[in-house]
Amino acid sequence: MTRPTSAASPGRKPRQNENGIATHQRIVEAALDVLATRGWRNASVAEVAERAGVTRGAVQHHFKDRDGLFTASVRHIMDTRIRDIEEYQHTVTPGPTGTRDIVHKIVDLHQGPTFKAALQLCIAASDDPVLAPRVAAMELEVGARGFWALIEMLGLDGNNPTVRTTVQAFLDSARGLGLAGMLNDDSRRRGNVADRWAQMLDELR
Repeated sequence: MTRPTSAASPGRKPRQNENGIATHQRIVEAALDVLATRGWRNASVAEVAERAGVTRGAVQHHFKDRDGLFTASVRHIMDTRIRDIEEYQHTVTPGPTGTRDIVHKIVDLHQGPTFKAALQLCIAASDDPVLAPRVAAMELEVGARGFWALIEMLGLDGNNPTVRTTVQAFLDSARGLGLAGMLNDDSRRRGNVADRWAQMLDELR
């Protein structure tokens, strides 16, 4: 009697899929690194393959062309930044008692590797006419979704002009603190600034 092979196949396919997903992720992250350091015009598929530790054929297996590869890398970082904010959003309860924790978390989200990569991408895009509109659109979407997520977390009225201006000013400040954190360890000053922002945001209620 022939032994059925269906039981063996499910055991192999997940490993193959996992390897494919891991390779895809590695290629996208390498493309992001190349894009941020080399700019859209100078970034090459060959360099992405080298940094990802794969062959050019592997890159071409996952992405049909160069533009598709680098567009996917921009989308990846946007999705990561939005996911970080929205995942945190679902863990908090709106109200004044949690304002300090929320403010410190938003500030911390501007300190990690994802923010640093996004900032590098903005710098690369600043003098690249092809990359600039793509990154600008990414920043606009991330900013808008982050703004409304914060409004909801804090339980504020997003239609109030004073609320809107103040919340946006806080988010701009968080970005500035993120930039300062790339240059030196200013965690103490950053904490004091975040505490003051929590007080001001509480006053909006």
